Amino acid sequence: MSGNKKKAKKRSRGLKKNQIAGLVQGIFSNNPKRTYNYKQISDLLGLRKVTLKQTVVEVLYELLESGFLTEVSKGKFKLLSRGAYMEGIVDATSSGAAYIVPADGNGDDVFVSQQNLKNALNGDRVRILIFAKKRRRSLEGEVVEVIERKRDTFVGTIEMSKNFAFLVTDKKVMFKDLFIPLEKLNGATNGQIAVGRITDWHDYTKNPFGEIIDVLGDVGENNAEIHAILAEYDLPYKYPEKVTEAAEKIPEEISKEEIKRRRDFRGVTTFTIDPVDAKDFDDALSIQKLENGNWEVGVHIADVTHYVKPKTIIDEEGYNRATSVYLVDRVVPMLPERLSNGICSLRPKEEKLCFSVVFELDDESNLYDTWYGKTIIYSDRRFTYEEAQEIIETGDGDFKEDVLTLDRLAKGLRKQRFAHGAVSFERVEVKFDIDDKGKPLSVFFKESKDAHKLIEEFMLLANKRVAEYIGKKEISQGKGGKAKTFVYRVHENPDPEKFENFARFVRRFGYEAMPMGEEKISSSLNRLLTQVQGKKEQNIIETLAIRTMAKAVYSSNNIGHYGLAFKHYSHFTSPIRRYPDMMVHRLLESYLEGGRSANANKIEEDCKHCSKMELVAAEAERASIKFKQVEFMKEHVGKQFSGVISGVTEWGFYVELDENKCEGMVSIRNLDDDFYRFDEDNYCIIGRKYQKKYQLGDIVNVIVAKANLVKKQLDFELVNDIV
Repeated sequence: MSGNKKKAKKRSRGLKKNQIAGLVQGIFSNNPKRTYNYKQISDLLGLRKVTLKQTVVEVLYELLESGFLTEVSKGKFKLLSRGAYMEGIVDATSSGAAYIVPADGNGDDVFVSQQNLKNALNGDRVRILIFAKKRRRSLEGEVVEVIERKRDTFVGTIEMSKNFAFLVTDKKVMFKDLFIPLEKLNGATNGQIAVGRITDWHDYTKNPFGEIIDVLGDVGENNAEIHAILAEYDLPYKYPEKVTEAAEKIPEEISKEEIKRRRDFRGVTTFTIDPVDAKDFDDALSIQKLENGNWEVGVHIADVTHYVKPKTIIDEEGYNRATSVYLVDRVVPMLPERLSNGICSLRPKEEKLCFSVVFELDDESNLYDTWYGKTIIYSDRRFTYEEAQEIIETGDGDFKEDVLTLDRLAKGLRKQRFAHGAVSFERVEVKFDIDDKGKPLSVFFKESKDAHKLIEEFMLLANKRVAEYIGKKEISQGKGGKAKTFVYRVHENPDPEKFENFARFVRRFGYEAMPMGEEKISSSLNRLLTQVQGKKEQNIIETLAIRTMAKAVYSSNNIGHYGLAFKHYSHFTSPIRRYPDMMVHRLLESYLEGGRSANANKIEEDCKHCSKMELVAAEAERASIKFKQVEFMKEHVGKQFSGVISGVTEWGFYVELDENKCEGMVSIRNLDDDFYRFDEDNYCIIGRKYQKKYQLGDIVNVIVAKANLVKKQLDFELVNDIV
């Protein structure tokens, strides 16, 4: 032991609290970048007694309260550098305040109150001044500069006055309306939906100055409203002319040299099975019997990356979009229509270039061999799901033997998948019957039948085998080697606490979600989902079960896919509509040719971008469905419906109507028989005085009180008590 430590120990015996505080301040002041907990401080001061260590804890929290220290994580402290500057990204809260997430990923988030945000918006990159607040146990600061805006265009409604106009925006996206000088209206008139861009926004002006860059149309007009939804989520609603022009220059002809480089499937029975309104056919199936009695099934995927090369204008646009957006009445394609609906689409009676995964299966769906490579195909027939389903049900129709064999093999694959622990979510999909002008005429329910499951199983198998080919060390680089960088579709295990809350909720319906005996969670979930089939509470329980599960994302770090019970899974089968599939095609082609492992950091960055854009597209899709629900229910204002409480929040509860699955809100303000509070753990709101509960899953009767197209909001009023 050194002499200095001995002296420190000797001094420490008679230390008083104020002396300890001075020594602690000295340690932090001399080591401004170091983080310490009470044990490390006690050790440095040579304090061994429990009472003295408790004093250190008291001192640390007093120094935190005074603003001398900051708590970087629970029990770990660091000197608070007053007047320090930091760059970060604004993460806005519903209250109007925000947390600034450090741009370099190091350190804690910094709280910024609404008044100190100045004119920074959610997602902006900002520079902040950090300071201490005595009452807060976290860093606090104020925005001093907006370095880069995440977005500068916003959608809204024009409000005219004599000398100027405002673009009234959705406050969830932009908390201030844009001031528009009359000369910058670009032809927009009062009440129209338009897209505005910020031109100036000084600290001393209440509202940003802007200009109208696009007039979408009148409120309630279908195209205007759908384009407004896309603009609201900062998604493109039209293609740049340069990208369209570049697509038009791509030759459609297939050279003899290219055919020679590929495995030829033009003589093998091949067909597509897709929705009746589909135009982009990106997958086809081929089938033939082998001499050994087994079946060869080819999963043929449009060879998009043959036509779309990296760093071209089409590829950059596809990357930025990252996904096609499937709105209620249209598809906004990731790639220009010449590619998505033309050159790359596997249309019938046309020769097409593909990237294929070919399986050898026996009659019991056992997999013997897999081949990966570039092919050329000729689709003999284009089936809709309904046509294929009719063949499965009646045993009669075009290529009936092939369709029935594929159906039988798919059912075998499905059985194997569930035996390994896959979770079966088969939710009923709500669709609208829409006229030529986009008006919803009726609602119908779409369920997954055998024809859908046939395609699903072979696509799942292709995605799984591609991921295994790269991800398994034994296959990719020899036993013990490191797997090459790849794009995986990953899905984490359910959060135990969330799942226990879910299990507690379903017990009130008489179900048990927790595993019994030797069951896994996936098996107990499947048991529950089978039990609720056809019951009134089916949709609510399935919705909540999905919320309980983690969200699947793209990543170069393979943690497996819990929901599918696959250790390796990727997305290979839809490159026309998903950019990650294009990434997978390029990586697989490179590795098949012996290429080096790709840059892991770059691939991970691209994965995060694609995951983010997938989420944005899903939100836009939900917004378009909500708009059509409100438009449809506008004809039913004043009518009474029966429904189920489908969501509970601090401001009221949502009700999903049994008849058409449209969802609206009963505001807590309209429940005037008591003062209600939100009980998050039990999915309910409860009256303080009479203890009346409105809980997720309760059956209620409501009247449609209001259908607000501008806010895309349905307001319900409770007719009587819980049914």
